[in-house]
Amino acid sequence: MKITKLLCGIAISVLSINSIYGQQPIEYVNMRIGTDGTHRTEYGGTIPAVTTPFGMTQWCPVTRINGISRTMYHNRDSVLLGFMATHQPAVWMGDYGYMTLMPQCGQLKLKPSERQVRLDHAKETLTPYYYKVSTSRAGKEQEITTELTASSHSSFFRITYPRHEKAYLYLEAGRGKKGGGIEIFPEKREIHIYNEDRHDAHLGPETPNFRGYYVLKFSTDFAEYGTWKDSLTMVGKKKEAGTSTGGYIAFPAQTQIVNVRIGSSFIDFAQAEKNLLKEIPEKTSFSRLMKKVKASWNHSLSKIRLKGATEDDLTIFYTAFFHTLQFPREFSEYGKYYSPFDGKIHEGVSYNAYSLWDTFRAEHPWLQLVAPERVNDMIASLVQMYEEGGWIPKWPNPTYTNIMIGTHADAVIADAYINGFRSYDVEKAYQAIRKNAYTPPLYDENSKWGDRALWNGQYEARGGLTHYLRKGYVASDRTYESVARTLEFALDDYCIAQMSKELGYMDDYDDLMKRSRNYKHLYNPELGFFQARKENGSWDQAHIGFTEGANWTYRFCVMQDIPGMIHLMGGETAFVNLLDQNFDEKHYRHDNEPGHHYAYLYNYCNRLDKTQMRIPDILKTNYKNSPDGLSGNDDCGQMSAWYLFSALGFYPVTPASGVYALGIPHFEEISFQLSNKRLLRIRAKELHSKSILTNIYLNGERLTSPFVKIKDIMQGGILEFRSK
Repeated sequence: MKITKLLCGIAISVLSINSIYGQQPIEYVNMRIGTDGTHRTEYGGTIPAVTTPFGMTQWCPVTRINGISRTMYHNRDSVLLGFMATHQPAVWMGDYGYMTLMPQCGQLKLKPSERQVRLDHAKETLTPYYYKVSTSRAGKEQEITTELTASSHSSFFRITYPRHEKAYLYLEAGRGKKGGGIEIFPEKREIHIYNEDRHDAHLGPETPNFRGYYVLKFSTDFAEYGTWKDSLTMVGKKKEAGTSTGGYIAFPAQTQIVNVRIGSSFIDFAQAEKNLLKEIPEKTSFSRLMKKVKASWNHSLSKIRLKGATEDDLTIFYTAFFHTLQFPREFSEYGKYYSPFDGKIHEGVSYNAYSLWDTFRAEHPWLQLVAPERVNDMIASLVQMYEEGGWIPKWPNPTYTNIMIGTHADAVIADAYINGFRSYDVEKAYQAIRKNAYTPPLYDENSKWGDRALWNGQYEARGGLTHYLRKGYVASDRTYESVARTLEFALDDYCIAQMSKELGYMDDYDDLMKRSRNYKHLYNPELGFFQARKENGSWDQAHIGFTEGANWTYRFCVMQDIPGMIHLMGGETAFVNLLDQNFDEKHYRHDNEPGHHYAYLYNYCNRLDKTQMRIPDILKTNYKNSPDGLSGNDDCGQMSAWYLFSALGFYPVTPASGVYALGIPHFEEISFQLSNKRLLRIRAKELHSKSILTNIYLNGERLTSPFVKIKDIMQGGILEFRSK
């Protein structure tokens, strides 16, 4: 009964939005956006993976062998190698616990170079809920059509083979350092696969008992089966394990359609089967599951409706929205989860794949608006990682990786707390982020903490904190990326301080607020830039000290004390001129995150007009309806979340401040269905006749500054942008 009501609600939502657009929001999602670019890794880095919102396991076509800095799909590739169950969250990160399958006919091929077939992108159907492709090794008579749809923990393949060719299914269990194993149960039409690989294993600790488990159930008998290891095939063998291993099945003559239902788990095979039976019961048809997954995406995407949008606008917007609804991803399995931090099975809800250096800026604030029902569990998951591993990780994939700098879970947790999300162990959450601020990692005195350095037995946390606590800055001759670390530590200190104040820890608040101004220690007034400083206090001319950027990239990278930064740089007029120089001389880089708030800094000099002049060009230049439509890596939704906030007309510059900086909407009217049936309407009726709309009203009251309280936006109402 509950399911019926939910589906009826989804249908009503879809119907209402159809009346506005002529088709459902999900149909505007272009899965190719972000899958192409001129550089090997400097592009969107997205993949056309199928799953539900925040799904644990994604299923994706394979056009190349994936690894760190290499996803399994690129739009420019012209071959197909198979289909993967993947957990790779971003191009920069590795995969883990994966598996691959590949329908074949005629002869069985094992090596990628032998089994690859030509991929015609015109024959692909790509959606978040359904993928289809037809391929052939030798003409129409050998054409195979593969269709897939998927839920959070399970998938459903429908494979159509040519009737007069021998039909095979290739299966890969392992191809990495640890590999995997396979066991075939022909009498049950079932196969079990496990995979122990973690591409990022050298960056973190051992993960006891870690495996990705898969249970495959088939609609058709096996006429032949076997295993393979290191390219050697063993006909009739049922079980195999190793670093390069897998198996195969051949189906009876004249077999045309084979259905394969697959359950995945990080707990064990029994749980994988439970997940499968719960999400795709035996009598569920392929089309029924596909429609259900489609409805789940439409339910989420239909929360926002646009008026005055072009077809390209709708595609860019809903594709960005889709991108933000993938991470962090579910890691629990119906009330329990495997922890990669202590190797044990726990009860509860868990999420993983937090790209915190990127996503604290806009992705996590965006989820507070569009997926508020998940936010508390996402925060609780970070706290669980602290309990199970001793620290909240910076980039769990799925355990510690020591990738990137700062401890920006501090910002994510404090921001959620300040904005009213508190259904988790608040005291333990505070204890976890306070540890980040006051406890240097082991070996901090003797390690420079190079990016992606091999695991030395200790989580990095705030590498360089020892000298930050002594000097008020991270010393460049003791720690790499010292300027960026100092600026980001100071921001996180501010965020923790806001939570300290609310909880009544005033000594912590006073100390952390003082530390939040430590950025001033690295500002060189003679240069007008932040500059590295040695332990003895002298300016360091040799070390740049920045992360993924240079001095211009970090010139305005202070979010927690913007008036103080403005004063440091000569006052409002001088600061506005510096911002203009930043944009006009092409120093601004939107393809990476440090400067994502820069266009909104004009507001702090009461120059909303300048912010409104900059935003449309950034949108136009960096977001397009094409495979190379993202200028930089989407980084688990951050690039997309920036677009969405900016298209709505406001942006979260300072985490844990409770305030949005205003911009200018990209559409004449926006309807936003918030939680508890509240509705936010954003209007800019003069948008196409006026480029500046600096008179802004909330529920009829004119705002006296270019900012709006987040709690007021969350209450809903009418936010109106006018020229007068």
